[in-house]
Amino acid sequence: MSIVRYNTSLNDFVPTTFSNMIDRFFNESLSRSGGAAYSFVPKVDVVENEKAFEIHVAVPGMNKEEFKIDLNDNFLTISGERKFSREKNENNYRTIETQYGTFSRSFSLPDNVNASAISAKYNNGILEVLVPKDEKKTLKTTIKVG
Repeated sequence: MSIVRYNTSLNDFVPTTFSNMIDRFFNESLSRSGGAAYSFVPKVDVVENEKAFEIHVAVPGMNKEEFKIDLNDNFLTISGERKFSREKNENNYRTIETQYGTFSRSFSLPDNVNASAISAKYNNGILEVLVPKDEKKTLKTTIKVG
């Protein structure tokens, strides 16, 4: 079994009709000016090797203290808020393409992970969460027919 992305937010909703796509476009555009009311879904890479799963979350411009990582019933949830700061009044923004607001991503972990050894680090705009596998727990067994 491999790690499976689990996300209950409606941000992953893929419009089924052109009308839904237009509605979503205007609703998201209007909510951007709301600051904290806006949420986004950061891009994630999940890498599996023999010893661990690595989850790389692209969230530039944040401090490591602004992340919250929870593990509850084999669901790993990474959340936080990227705030838009308007410190300098002399800046005249023409366009803002980076994402701001709250975010939350959840992942269903397989049974063969070592939950007590999960670690995280933040470097160059990428949050790296390391989920080591527990070698004592095997998910694959071979049963011989007698």
